[in-house]
Amino acid sequence: MVNPKLRDEQNDRLCQAVLSLKTVEEAYQFFEDICTIGELKALSQRMEVARMLSEGCTYESIVETTGASTATISRVKRCLNYGADGYQLVLERMKKKK
Repeated sequence: MVNPKLRDEQNDRLCQAVLSLKTVEEAYQFFEDICTIGELKALSQRMEVARMLSEGCTYESIVETTGASTATISRVKRCLNYGADGYQLVLERMKKKK
């Protein structure tokens, strides 16, 4: 269930834009235009933290590998445990593709 505080036409259009992307190259082009380099790096870092947490990695190894703060790791872990299951959905689909 989507958080009703997030759901609006503008966010719907953003999600539709992401869904329209067909290749990794297209995704790079889109995210380069829509995000700052720092924003994109933060998003990719969170995704990597989620992947590593789901594989049972320790905070120490995640900090070492990603450079993420323990606060970021804790936030991602909270989302994995109590969030909207978005990370879980994507991580499971990515595993199946491998």
